[in-house]
Amino acid sequence: MSLGNVITLATDASNNNTPANEDYSFYSLEGNRSVYIGDGYDPASRDVISFTRTFNKRSGNFKGVGKSTVKLTKDVTVTGVDATTTITAPIIIEVSFSVPVGADPGSLMRQRQRAIALLDLDDLMNKLAIQLQV
Repeated sequence: MSLGNVITLATDASNNNTPANEDYSFYSLEGNRSVYIGDGYDPASRDVISFTRTFNKRSGNFKGVGKSTVKLTKDVTVTGVDATTTITAPIIIEVSFSVPVGADPGSLMRQRQRAIALLDLDDLMNKLAIQLQV
């Protein structure tokens, strides 16, 4: 478990510059996947962060790419088709990395910061994820 026992996210849930810490505690490690659960975790109401990795495969003179993902899963309640029933379903956000072996950390940080800036564009993300505009 190289990621630590607790991962603390400074989450600005309302996007109004008032972050609050959310802790995720180590839950399990299975092969190339580790799972962390939020304080309010319940099997019937998931609040999970999972991390996966795939090691590089060398090809000729190229050392290959290391691949990793982080997946956030949070169950929410939504109205059913008949409008009288509620259903629990997950919001899932998955971020994947494909990094050539030997890439410098500065290049990765710049690309990560660009991804963070993109994900923080509320209007664009709502158009993509809720209205399914592309």
